[in-house]
Amino acid sequence: MITLHHLNKSRSKRIIWLLEELGVDYQIVPYQRDSATFLAPPELKAVHPLGKSPVIEDDGLIVTESGAITEYLIDKYGEGKLAPERGTSDYVAYLQWIHFAESSAILPLLLKMFVDKDGCETNFLAGYAEGEIAKVMAYVDQSLAGKRYLVGDSLTGADIMMSFIVEILHTSGALAHFPHIAAYAQQLVTHQAYLKSNEIEAAHG
Repeated sequence: MITLHHLNKSRSKRIIWLLEELGVDYQIVPYQRDSATFLAPPELKAVHPLGKSPVIEDDGLIVTESGAITEYLIDKYGEGKLAPERGTSDYVAYLQWIHFAESSAILPLLLKMFVDKDGCETNFLAGYAEGEIAKVMAYVDQSLAGKRYLVGDSLTGADIMMSFIVEILHTSGALAHFPHIAAYAQQLVTHQAYLKSNEIEAAHG
């Protein structure tokens, strides 16, 4: 059975959704963020030295990093679902979006989050983060014009990875600026496994 080490209010929820879509047996070991620092508890370091989530254990193998976990699980358990055929242009696009989620897309959002949390006036960083968010999300918005999903016309691991970005935009109220991403968000919530992942995460705090 797959074990997911899940931190509340984290990127780990994407892996819950993925596991639900795959229909595999899994169990969750939940962890709670420190209420003061919002950091992961030290117990996660017993699983992996960085003490971050998500982490999965499968057949004695420990896998970290959301993108790597997504690729690993789909390769092993997907049975042709949630990924385009290898060797196609869609497969290349699929890989690009999976890694885009944890690189180009997340970085400016994290920078803005840190600047806002710090509360200090910055000489450069705040303006840079805002400008990058506008540029990067405009690219995503344009890429979704006339489309239901990022690659092809069915759900893939790329959509599951990008769902975390969409949720950040929704929480911050920024979706109103990106109509195609907003429509995409509505498409994602049509998936029962996505709704179930929300319920499961809520149950674990």
